[in-house]
Amino acid sequence: MQDADSGIRVIPAQGRSAFRHFLRLPYRIYKDDPNWVAPLLRDVKIMFDRKKHPFHLHSEAQPFIALRDGQPVGRIAAVHNRNHVAIHEEPVGFFGFFECVNDHRVAGALFDVVAAWLRQRGLETMRGPASFSTNEQVGFLVEGFDTPPFIMMPYNPPYYIDLTLEAGFEPAKTLIAAHLGQNVPPEYLVRQEERTSERLNVSLRHIRMDEFEKELDRVRVIYNQAWEKNWGFVPMTEDELRFMAHELKPAVARDPELVVIVENAEGEPIGFSLTLRDFNQALIHARGRLFPFGLLKILWHSRNIPWVRVLTLGVLPEYRRKGIDGLMIIRIFRVAASKGINGGEFSWILEDNLPMIKPLEKVGSRVYKRYRLYDRTL
Repeated sequence: MQDADSGIRVIPAQGRSAFRHFLRLPYRIYKDDPNWVAPLLRDVKIMFDRKKHPFHLHSEAQPFIALRDGQPVGRIAAVHNRNHVAIHEEPVGFFGFFECVNDHRVAGALFDVVAAWLRQRGLETMRGPASFSTNEQVGFLVEGFDTPPFIMMPYNPPYYIDLTLEAGFEPAKTLIAAHLGQNVPPEYLVRQEERTSERLNVSLRHIRMDEFEKELDRVRVIYNQAWEKNWGFVPMTEDELRFMAHELKPAVARDPELVVIVENAEGEPIGFSLTLRDFNQALIHARGRLFPFGLLKILWHSRNIPWVRVLTLGVLPEYRRKGIDGLMIIRIFRVAASKGINGGEFSWILEDNLPMIKPLEKVGSRVYKRYRLYDRTL
């Protein structure tokens, strides 16, 4: 696609040169932004590698780059997640990996290319950003630009919202992140802990790294059932879960006690929470590169990370509203305190998920960042 009047040309990011532009463009967008954490270039490459990333076994994604006078000024990816279409029975496609200079013509050209690509596949709504689904990074940051993102959370300039709305999108869903600035468990949770455990006859343990593959099977059952009713949720395939788990394994191995599994009296897993140290505090110094010195910087700055992100916390439907989430939260409090962790972030959570937000407010957390997904009718 080419706009003769503006000199903007949008092309598939295929071939070494075009894909290098796709990878490197964010460095231009965020060159003066101290809060941006560059993703590892290796990680972005793998996401679009059809031979390595399991998403491509069931769906497809196409990256694009916008050029003006031969210089990269924007990027985007069109995403056809067939599993989402089948599970939710809605003809929705996605855009993701959006980065753009502050120019509505560039943004409009990028969105129009994705719209055409999705229409060709019979899809009727374009939603995003999502890379590639709600199991990865989703949403534009719309509130809370004053601090860097926690690990695996998105970040963007404020003007992206205006570019998106000007291109004909409307808000679809808002997500929140809650921050907790202390590591002392509330007294009411402490009082309830023993009584809840005995009443329900449940036990808590941390992940067994020597049974990592078997633990993944146990966790996948909980994850896909506990979140299946969430807006936009797409169950992970076995390949996707194992891929993500092995990507996160070094971080999990650093603090396996922060990965909590709840079992019933029969020893069956019924709840699960995943908490990781905020390695973004180390990654921010590497600027996306491991070599030649990025790895050394990451290792140096990751020696003492005092903050964590609680990525997931859920129980099987039949065990909800019984206090099991409180048991997991108090376990996280205790482990974090024993490791010198000062607090952290619960994210992300649907803004209308009050059964999750209310308990977090009771333990002292506060909503400090908001993210939003947008829809555009094709």
